Amino acid sequence: MYIVVTGAAGFIGANLVKALNARGETGIIAVDHLARADKFKNLVDCDIADYFDRDEFLDRLEQGDFDDDISAVLHQGACSDTMETDGRYMMSNNYRYSMALLEYCQNNDVPLIYASSASVYGAGKTFVEDRAHEAPLNVYGYSKFLFDQAVRRVLPEQTAPIVGLRYFNVYGAREQHKGRMASVVWHFFNQYRQDGKIKLFEGSDGYAAGEQQRDFVSVEDVVMVNLYFLDHPQHSGIFNLGSGCAESFNAVALATLNALAKRDGKAARSLKDWVAAGAIEYVPFPPQLAGKYQSYTQADLGKLRAAGYKEKMFDVATGVARYIEILASAG
Repeated sequence: MYIVVTGAAGFIGANLVKALNARGETGIIAVDHLARADKFKNLVDCDIADYFDRDEFLDRLEQGDFDDDISAVLHQGACSDTMETDGRYMMSNNYRYSMALLEYCQNNDVPLIYASSASVYGAGKTFVEDRAHEAPLNVYGYSKFLFDQAVRRVLPEQTAPIVGLRYFNVYGAREQHKGRMASVVWHFFNQYRQDGKIKLFEGSDGYAAGEQQRDFVSVEDVVMVNLYFLDHPQHSGIFNLGSGCAESFNAVALATLNALAKRDGKAARSLKDWVAAGAIEYVPFPPQLAGKYQSYTQADLGKLRAAGYKEKMFDVATGVARYIEILASAG
């Protein structure tokens, strides 16, 4: 029997493959689309049983080539570029592909754990898994929102477990290929190493410079929650997956700079001191993001906790420091 991981060469998918390997699982079918070939590097230190392009895999799935051979599907594959304007591509890649996997899994009694997104909440201030609070601001969020609605229609008569995980702002190892869509931690690290300063947005949407707040969650926690639901198939539903605590971009910049200072044997500084030293620069808010930007997110983890997941999530200071150590050690 195989565990299928879609988006396996991507950020979260590759971390899941590595974590499954750590548990002794090597019967893994990796599915991805390597139009950007450099993503293969994420799988170099992983063990898989086979690799399929996303389109070939779906064709073979529909032909019945994997019947009775799949124990679970961890569906992480998607176009995650929130600035993508080709709605046809987004809906085909994110929504229609997911619908095909959902149909297969329900018809063959295969658990499906898939990546949803906090982008479904749009500019709202209430982050509870309820239709009343969902209003995506872009076609990426809409593609995730629409699939969540389809899952909700199936849940009352499901034949196999279905778990949707609404990722908030995930950061961590194996995201280097994402470019502009990589986490702010990755960007802050590289900005500072290249220019000696970190750039943050000036005030916007009623927030002071750098004080826009997001729920930043470590990919280590994201992996742990995915594995929890893989191990507890009695649970189904759509669940928020964040740290449960909104923290400012200033806090992320501060954690990044102090982690780097510690590596260099230097003392930690306050935000005010780093700004005075020129290590943090505030830049104008991009006009193209007006009306499309979440200035505040904070996952309500009540439903996740009620499903039995009790592990504490990393806060920004701890999680960012762990990630900076990985980045700095890799050069």
